[in-house]
Amino acid sequence: MESISFKEIMKMFPDEWVLLGNPIMDESKVSILSGIPVFHSKDKKEVCYLGRDLTNDYKTVTIVFAGDFKKIRRNGILRRL
Repeated sequence: MESISFKEIMKMFPDEWVLLGNPIMDESKVSILSGIPVFHSKDKKEVCYLGRDLTNDYKTVTIVFAGDFKKIRRNGILRRL
């Protein structure tokens, strides 16, 4: 399979965790530019455990979230103070 851009990965797997093989990162090694999708799921633990056996053919792998993290909501006593 061929490496695809992270923007395409976000369109293909919205709001899912994606296991990427051979990720290509920017110069600062913080942002992912592209990679080969190996496994994806809404559940991060599922990606970690079920995707582990699929990573033998790749030199490096990483897990990324292809969506936006929701705002942290404060409930309970902290809201009342």
